[in-house]
Amino acid sequence: MTISIYSKTIYMAKKTNKKEATLNLESILFKCRDILRQAKNSGSFFEKRDMMLTLVFLRFMGEKYEDGVASLRQRLIEEGLDPDNEEIIKAFFDDATFADGTFDLPVEARWSTIINTAAPQLNVALDTALRSIGETNPMLKGCFVEGTFTQRNLGANDMKKIVDEVNKISHKTFGEEKDLIGHVYEYFLKEFAVNATKEEGEFYTPHDVVQLIATVIEPFDGTLYDPCCGSGGMFIQSTDLVQAKQGDISRINVYGQEKEAATYRLAKMNLALRGISHNLGSESDSTFTNDLHKGLYFDYIMANPPFNLKGWYNDNLKNDSRWTDYDTPPESNANYAWILHMLSHLKPLSGVAGFLLANGALGDTDSLEIRKELIKNDKVEAIIILPRELFITTDISVTFWILNQNKKGGKYHGRQLRNREHEILFMDLRQWTENPVKGEQKKKVRLITEQIQRVADIYHQWQSEGTDGNNFAVPELYRSVGIDEIEQNNWTLVPSKYIEFIDHDLEIDDPKEMARIQKEMKELMQREKESQRMLEEAFRGIGYKIE
Repeated sequence: MTISIYSKTIYMAKKTNKKEATLNLESILFKCRDILRQAKNSGSFFEKRDMMLTLVFLRFMGEKYEDGVASLRQRLIEEGLDPDNEEIIKAFFDDATFADGTFDLPVEARWSTIINTAAPQLNVALDTALRSIGETNPMLKGCFVEGTFTQRNLGANDMKKIVDEVNKISHKTFGEEKDLIGHVYEYFLKEFAVNATKEEGEFYTPHDVVQLIATVIEPFDGTLYDPCCGSGGMFIQSTDLVQAKQGDISRINVYGQEKEAATYRLAKMNLALRGISHNLGSESDSTFTNDLHKGLYFDYIMANPPFNLKGWYNDNLKNDSRWTDYDTPPESNANYAWILHMLSHLKPLSGVAGFLLANGALGDTDSLEIRKELIKNDKVEAIIILPRELFITTDISVTFWILNQNKKGGKYHGRQLRNREHEILFMDLRQWTENPVKGEQKKKVRLITEQIQRVADIYHQWQSEGTDGNNFAVPELYRSVGIDEIEQNNWTLVPSKYIEFIDHDLEIDDPKEMARIQKEMKELMQREKESQRMLEEAFRGIGYKIE
């Protein structure tokens, strides 16, 4: 059975290009969504989403296990051993371990068992698989809700239809490098949660945006932290980038925190599936009221915090150590609370943070004093305005912030950095909208790899020895600015205050342009006269006259 499944998968992979594969994945998920919408007992959006994500997790874990077994069999054959020999099976397969971090799955938890289970027994079989995985794999403790499938008790035929659809989803078909669980998460977020907001913690960061942050700050070794980690997409996609550059993900230790319980479980599943060592704390909880990593300092921070989050504050946070040397962030908005929280967790002499915030944080008056101190203390290194419509759930333009604890220079990832004290690099990418994403229900654009690399190159060049920070600028794209000019602009970080924008109307050659317009109007009027003449002749031909 395993051979036939994978033969079919490989054949499909050969027959489809990337665009077709993406569309195919969307069609599979659409069918699952439709089944769940029509089925009895399918539950709320969150229950539908969690059911689907758990199934996809079981599918991917089963696929990794079967790949691990196939690889082990091949290795044994190459060493002259018979993988079907009883003694060899006992020695290597009964308690199999795999170098890539793949879990050894008990029989009842394997996808081959699930897919061959009769429809009436599927709900019980699925919960049995989850319980078995949770008992045998400590990393997955707390990932699964007891009775995920039996308590919902979806109709046997409906459950079978969904399992058969999920069986079509494979890394072999859709790309090993993709965060497929994140893709599924995003799909059900946008399809089911019409009213979902970032405040509710239900927001997925697009792959290209994560790639941008990771390419710029280069979290290639050490510790990586995300204080609002969601489904773990930042970690997954960052480690993918590290591997693409022939890096070793074992050199990266990831830490995170997530407030929403279901999303916390999803993150643990997602990271465990990819063999990424992680510490997400012992439970889901608010980063502000219960910092699960208090006292720890990290090499890198990557984050997409909730935009303009309200209701984050309580009186216990008034004198919190995270705002020492700064004003207490305003109760009405958590933007600067996130900034100060992340700053408090950066290694004091070397930590780098790349994160997203709503553009309002660049110049709002409520946080003026905090922003002023951040700039004077030389914590802000770069401000990059991103194009609109990069996200599924919002079309606003957002800002990519970079904080750096070391602007004095030195070696960094093989580059010799110059002293950048009292300088900030501003970039404006709002005109980079030439790459629309097709097939979405709303307008969406993306950043392609070449654009991402260009941003990284600009930033890294600005950082490097040999660059004159006083004359580093390209109109309408970027400019390096000194602290004195920022002070003169009342400490605003809005890039348009500093980057030169050209009035293209002034570039028009008026006499030449008017001659062109005159010629076009003359041709238009001539065509109109000719049309009128032909119309009059047509009416005269049938015995009528146009007065």
